Amino acid sequence: MSQPSVEYLRFTGHQSFARRLTISTLTGRPIHISKIRSTSPTNPGLAPHEISFLRLIEAITNGSSMQISYTGTTMTYHPGLITGTIAGQGAAEGDVIDHHIPDTCTRGITYFLMPLCLLAPFSKAHMNVRFSGPGVITSATETGDPSVDTFRTAILPLFGLFGIPPARIELRVLSRSCAGPGGKGGGGSVELRFASQVRLPKTLHLNRNPGRIKRIRGVAYCTGVSASNNARMIHAAREILNPLVSDIHIAAQYDQAPLVPTDKAGSKRRLGIGFGLSLVAESSSVGVLYSADVVVPPSGGVVPEDTGKQCAFQLLESIAQGGCVTQVSASTVLILMAMGSEDVGRLRVGREVIGTQDLVGLARDLKTFGASSWGLRDVDDESDDIIISVKGSGVGNVGRKIA
Repeated sequence: MSQPSVEYLRFTGHQSFARRLTISTLTGRPIHISKIRSTSPTNPGLAPHEISFLRLIEAITNGSSMQISYTGTTMTYHPGLITGTIAGQGAAEGDVIDHHIPDTCTRGITYFLMPLCLLAPFSKAHMNVRFSGPGVITSATETGDPSVDTFRTAILPLFGLFGIPPARIELRVLSRSCAGPGGKGGGGSVELRFASQVRLPKTLHLNRNPGRIKRIRGVAYCTGVSASNNARMIHAAREILNPLVSDIHIAAQYDQAPLVPTDKAGSKRRLGIGFGLSLVAESSSVGVLYSADVVVPPSGGVVPEDTGKQCAFQLLESIAQGGCVTQVSASTVLILMAMGSEDVGRLRVGREVIGTQDLVGLARDLKTFGASSWGLRDVDDESDDIIISVKGSGVGNVGRKIA
């Protein structure tokens, strides 16, 4: 008896790879991705961070299957049930899945954390994952990933708007690291404990006035360089922000650069040396956060004062774009809205935010996966903002029987 043919949703290219796999896992729709860097003469196919992400999906789900072509330029993915951390299914030490990231990884740890936190509310059990290995980069990266500090202070609190208590989400930074030479490798260690599982996310109505900025919080971090760099970054950022907001507090965090084994037997070296600054502005309107992230490039050559000023200006630019979400958090909020109960939620965003390639691609991907198209209308005031209306698909959590 012949097997029934599976209807794949077809995509091309490596853009939004992790996001497409995440939405596929949430909706249960199998996907086929082709032409993954097929034109690259030196590195065709899946990159190391994409292969590592596939291993992570395999560890936190039950019944997922994936086939990758010999060249790595084509793959198919059949999603399974999101189980989380269940003893005997990949959980290593006690109740934690230990996920190892290789030193060839060029993406920050938030590349893995963002999709993981989108899947965790729909998991059957708690989602406890520890990221370790010579490829863990906790700082912001030149590839566009925010730092763990921005993720913890500007993205995780937004889950509370969907009835997912942030108090039950814990992100531990066990060891910090910036990107190594050439932007590869780090050697940090991060642990995520996500104990907020829900049946369905609440419908979000974040279409009010963003309000005024009432406080600014931040973290200046150094790994393997002089701790005085923190004070210099903070002073430079305060020079710009102090005349605008009176309530500013920026914490300083100093860590030794992590020791990472080398190719030689028994020898180790310090990796992930650098410094950076993360800033988050809180509005008087509940749930409205603006963030900025700047890190010194792996090649160096930038003084802490320039990093501090650049981060402050980046924060002001993020606030000036308006809306209730920034480019960093918009896709997370919109995916949760699309997965929520079958009601229409509304989100206010700045025109510059929705006009990015990332959000336009997200709208197309969600429509391909069967979610409703977005409704757009201008806000009736002097701002240049847009209201996005999103109808939830009611996917919910099949692993949980109670609300």
